[in-house]
Amino acid sequence: MTEKILIVDDDIDSLKLIGLMLQRHGYEVLAANSGGQAITKAAAEQPSLIILDVMMPDMDGYEVCKRLRANADTQGIPIIMFTAKTLIDDKVAGFEAGADDYLTKPTHPAELASRVKAILARTPTQSRPETKTSAKGLTIGVIGAKGGVGTTTIALNMGAALTTKNETPILADFRLGQGSMGLMMGFGRSYGMANVLSRPTEEINQRLIEAEVVAHQSGMRALLSSSRAKEAQLTYTPEAVLAVVRTLRTMGRPAIFDLGTGLTPLNTRIQREIDQLVIVVEPLGPTLAMAREMLRELESGGFQGRLHIVVVNRAQAGLQTPWHEVEQALGREIRAIISAAPELAFQANEAGVPMVLFQPSAIVSNQMIKLSEEVNTRIRTLAGGGEATT
Repeated sequence: MTEKILIVDDDIDSLKLIGLMLQRHGYEVLAANSGGQAITKAAAEQPSLIILDVMMPDMDGYEVCKRLRANADTQGIPIIMFTAKTLIDDKVAGFEAGADDYLTKPTHPAELASRVKAILARTPTQSRPETKTSAKGLTIGVIGAKGGVGTTTIALNMGAALTTKNETPILADFRLGQGSMGLMMGFGRSYGMANVLSRPTEEINQRLIEAEVVAHQSGMRALLSSSRAKEAQLTYTPEAVLAVVRTLRTMGRPAIFDLGTGLTPLNTRIQREIDQLVIVVEPLGPTLAMAREMLRELESGGFQGRLHIVVVNRAQAGLQTPWHEVEQALGREIRAIISAAPELAFQANEAGVPMVLFQPSAIVSNQMIKLSEEVNTRIRTLAGGGEATT
């Protein structure tokens, strides 16, 4: 399998030159042009080797190296320091920071290749970071065509259903300021997601997230948002969101994200990291019209073959559009139909237990379990390189 190398340098020309040298030797190349970006990418991508320039404006290479060595997720990645400095003291400082080797600019392509090959050869295979395909994990997003259709209920019960199948899902509620998943799990208010996103991107790692994750009695773990209105005004960067998503995907099998309602700047950014997306609709004309527009946007963005439509029956039977008309209106096959169960939903919420665990034999619970199995089977089939039909 191709070795992955992260090059860190604020000089774009150097990035291109070194990257080209390594690509010619068959390596997969990643690039970062700042210390903060390097720390984030190293944790998310888990490269086999890092080539790190010393002189950078935001954070020098020595500090980056120290932070990588202090993080359990990146401490085992070999690092070659790369700089124009030739003084012995500079090399000593690099080794003291945790570097495995040191190169000075300019370097001959043959020397660079030999140093890289030697570092990788003496790093035991079993201690190297996993490649992106195996380490990144699997993700399922759940999004509502409109509010009030049961998006959070679907996400929560899918996670609960998978725990009964010996999976280890982790849930994340990205509905800042509107979070209700914690309340449904019996936790009251939880500010975990806001606490993580408010931190500098380079500090977002598994250790930080683990400190904010709550554990349910069922074994499920979750990073939660609260319903505190102020939380919706939180300022965060796209890089911070990506760091959270990519870390969470390594922490659960699978990671399930409650993306809220509609296409927002936040969930649109997250969707690029989603393997399978569940769209929750109700069988009513206005909701179907909104879902149709959402589907157009998603498919134009490359989501073909990764969408699952779930219809939740909430209105009185006579007011609902028949399922075959729903398929015709959306031009897509329905993945699941979830029956109305208001009394069971109320009792489960009061107990802080998902419906599939509160009353496993209920019709709605069986529907949720079947949905989770189908989506999980599909995501694993595609991850394994097999074929699956929509």
